[in-house]
Amino acid sequence: MIRDDLPVPDPKTARRVLTEGEIEVEGRFASSSNVTLLVICRHDGVEAAAVYKPARGERPLWDFPSGLHRREVAAYLLSERLGWGLVPFTVERDDAPLGVGSLQRFVDEDGQSHYFTLREEARWSAELHKMAVFDVVANNADRKSGHVLLAEDRLWAIDNGLSFHCQPKLRTVIWDFAGDPLTDDERVALERLVGEPLGELAGLLEPEECAAMLRRAERLLESGQLPAPEEDDWRPYPWPLV
Repeated sequence: MIRDDLPVPDPKTARRVLTEGEIEVEGRFASSSNVTLLVICRHDGVEAAAVYKPARGERPLWDFPSGLHRREVAAYLLSERLGWGLVPFTVERDDAPLGVGSLQRFVDEDGQSHYFTLREEARWSAELHKMAVFDVVANNADRKSGHVLLAEDRLWAIDNGLSFHCQPKLRTVIWDFAGDPLTDDERVALERLVGEPLGELAGLLEPEECAAMLRRAERLLESGQLPAPEEDDWRPYPWPLV
């Protein structure tokens, strides 16, 4: 459990603390299939909580290569390139207690909200619509309802490690917007993504994964709308749903 007295640093400070700070393990998230640790980062007298996913704690998967932590970082960078800020700040650290892994700023969610509750509130509709677009581009294979958090009076998309596969893998609970047209903001963001160099993203993913991501973005632009599950897709939803 996160300490009640731990302040939330401003975004710039949090980035510095997670990137440069010393890391101390506080505990483990018992429900996670891979080793996922709560840590405290300290730098220049400032503390920040983070979620640490070490590469050595990943459970081998038949359909995903190792290095899921890099996909967590890539998801953050994709969200930033789109300009949507959906993913908490995430960075790769090779000097963490259990070796190389991802550090993601811990967001203290309310413990009750998730996609199936949040979709009932009209004020979150635009953000959830963007999240659906984000997941299509990232080819997210595991967007459970509980991976959509309400914290700091905004929504966050977490647990993005099963993303960016070259083959179609989209498994998500966010199908409510299927057939909806892209908004102007979404279209501009996708055009920017396909029209500019990928920068750091290219160093985290394989070249064919980057190419597949851009093709997904281009197909979205061509269709102008969010897709529906394919008729022959026997598994468009993750399990468990929440």
